[in-house]
Amino acid sequence: MKKIFLFCFLFLFSINIFAEDLGLAKNSESAILIEASTGKILFEKDSHKEMAPASMTKIMTLLLTMEELEKGNLKLDDSVNISKRAQDMGGTQIYIQAGSNVKVEDLIKGIGIASANDAAVAIAEKIGGTVENFVSMMNKRAKELGCKNTSFKNPHGLDEDGHYSSAYDMALIASELVKHEYALKISSTYDEHINVSGENHWLVNTNKLIKFYKGIDGLKTGYTDKAGYCLTATMNKNNMRLISVVMKSDTKDNRSADTIGMMEYGYSMYGSETIFKKDDFKGNILINNSDLKEYTYHLDNDVKIIVNKNIKDITYNTETKLFNVKAPLNKNDVVGKLTLNYDNKKYEYNLLLDSDVKKASYFKLIVNLLKDLVTGNVRK
Repeated sequence: MKKIFLFCFLFLFSINIFAEDLGLAKNSESAILIEASTGKILFEKDSHKEMAPASMTKIMTLLLTMEELEKGNLKLDDSVNISKRAQDMGGTQIYIQAGSNVKVEDLIKGIGIASANDAAVAIAEKIGGTVENFVSMMNKRAKELGCKNTSFKNPHGLDEDGHYSSAYDMALIASELVKHEYALKISSTYDEHINVSGENHWLVNTNKLIKFYKGIDGLKTGYTDKAGYCLTATMNKNNMRLISVVMKSDTKDNRSADTIGMMEYGYSMYGSETIFKKDDFKGNILINNSDLKEYTYHLDNDVKIIVNKNIKDITYNTETKLFNVKAPLNKNDVVGKLTLNYDNKKYEYNLLLDSDVKKASYFKLIVNLLKDLVTGNVRK
């Protein structure tokens, strides 16, 4: 038994040494590589260090924008009246003019493709009413996502006292953003023409890897004197989406090299195995005061594990817990949780109703009760 333990220890130790020998993120002060759906860390280097995030800040700006679109509080063709504050933003711009009206869609393209600071301020004012209110929303959302080393002071990322994040926190925010297909559509666009304030603008993506490295489809670059060269990148391959973050690299080329190195390491060393497909996983729940006796539920996402390709024996277990819910309920309401225990961590997935659940009439309740007494079924 001791020999087996020693072998496993030495094997895992050799994997870590192998990662170091590859020179991963050697040009960056901080870095991380995670799998997006599980959050599993595949590599990290000082990933919790608080650092200036530069324009990677806009990942949170875009996330809040996507969520407002999803809620219906914002529409792509909504018109945004541009303020003097937005017009006067420094750094990268799309040169929107105060008093003009710009579509939300064009502002999103300005942020996601060209990293425009003026567009970030305009969208912040549209959503939050003021930049300050929007920044409060940013910090609140960061806490909800589990970010512990992040404090936003603005929606664009220009250096400011007290404005910081970490590679780990940026990866957390990015893993939420990539759930929105429209965000990936924008971040994977290399160039685009938009018309703002009466002028035609050619937007070129600041992330050159989306054109020159096959598979990378986002997300956001960053640079200031304080932050150095930064990049949060993402790539989907072999049923596995990876997210990498590098912070304070010394040059653009080294920023790209560190990103590519981590991606290649991740896909060469790790793979994805699906435990349950969300469309195939079905279950039944009995609801005490419902019109029908039984209702079906499904998973909100595929349940999968990320495995090291060099480790053959994989152990995991799953547990399903149904809640004591009552009618009326709506389709896709959460009625339980599926917990996956793997690699000393717990991953939770929601169980969602397949249909609406109507509350039973008193007559129907009596009929159901009589049926239960006859059949011996227990209604939860």
